[in-house]
Amino acid sequence: MTPLRIGDAADLLPADGTVGALAGRVFDPAVGGPSVIAIRAEGVVDLSARFATMRALTEQADPAAALAAADGPVLASLDEVVANTPDDVRDPSCPWLLSPIDLHVVKAAGVTFPVSMIERMIEERAGGAADAAADVRAEVLGLLGGSLDDLVPGSPEAAALKELLIERGMWSQYLEVGIGPDAEVFTKAPVLATVGPGADVGVLSTSAWNNPEPELVLVVASDGRIVGATLGNDVNLRDIEGRSALLLGKAKDNNASAAVGPFIRFFDDGYALDDVRRAEVSLSVEGADGFRLEASSPLAKISRDPAALVAQTIGPHHRYPDGFVLYLGTLFAPIQDRDEPGHGFTHQEDDVVTIREPRLGALVNRVRPSETVAPWSFGIDDLYRNLAQRGLI
Repeated sequence: MTPLRIGDAADLLPADGTVGALAGRVFDPAVGGPSVIAIRAEGVVDLSARFATMRALTEQADPAAALAAADGPVLASLDEVVANTPDDVRDPSCPWLLSPIDLHVVKAAGVTFPVSMIERMIEERAGGAADAAADVRAEVLGLLGGSLDDLVPGSPEAAALKELLIERGMWSQYLEVGIGPDAEVFTKAPVLATVGPGADVGVLSTSAWNNPEPELVLVVASDGRIVGATLGNDVNLRDIEGRSALLLGKAKDNNASAAVGPFIRFFDDGYALDDVRRAEVSLSVEGADGFRLEASSPLAKISRDPAALVAQTIGPHHRYPDGFVLYLGTLFAPIQDRDEPGHGFTHQEDDVVTIREPRLGALVNRVRPSETVAPWSFGIDDLYRNLAQRGLI
């Protein structure tokens, strides 16, 4: 088995290097727990004495300015920390990267791109059977006719299309959240359960039809301010969700099924929400069998504005006192055959998934069965016991 290589610091960093307001988290064996870090030219700077948790930083009135003003010791170079992050090459006495979020609730928006909406319909009508997808896809696309790219969810035009589809026996719960007034927003993973760059991501061994979902992830403070962004992999089990939408929890929330990282880039004069709206997320999947898949997902094709999705998540109807992160959904729905003709794409063990965006860097993970990846074991109680032992709270 070849050890996972995630590249060096330059491979994970944004195209402009350490210019942006970049923060992350490491596990520091010297203190037996996680530390908030700044990513700077001089290396990985430990800010735990100023910010015990990433939640504390994201709650600042201006996180980018607070990050710039904070200082602390340099733990190591970023190259050293990145090289030590994959589990199968790790020196457990040295720091390694974690997911950059901690106490934030992990939310995800589904069916936010027309292509993914159609693919969810196909999963539903195929009953989760990959070999039936091609025939169902042709049927669905034929009945829909034309492009849905310019259709505004909740608009009169969307309502008229809904009535037409009902008449033709084509209405679907996925079309409801894709073009109806209410977005699909669900809880992707428990607090502290996300994995970061260099970790294995988990796919249930019982799933025979699944794929990565490369996404932009917004970081939102408890008062609803969008303060930054990062990347995510909203791992998707197409066969399980296709059998029933009520199996969404089983399809979406398993050991290591939510990856976030590599770092949070906070909004400042050089990076803002409009940069998120212009983002283009690229994906590559490299298999141990020599298979390679590449795709891209321009956020400009999203059917609901990122700020509107945040407004549907937080407001008078729901509060998040520790803030949250929100996966924005993906355009990526692979139909390229990998094994048998007509069966489309599905993961194989040891696939290496790279999700990249020029202003945010790269999130690299390896695919393993959820039953065999390192189990989630460090919870909220562990975090607070560790912070208390270190005198940080």
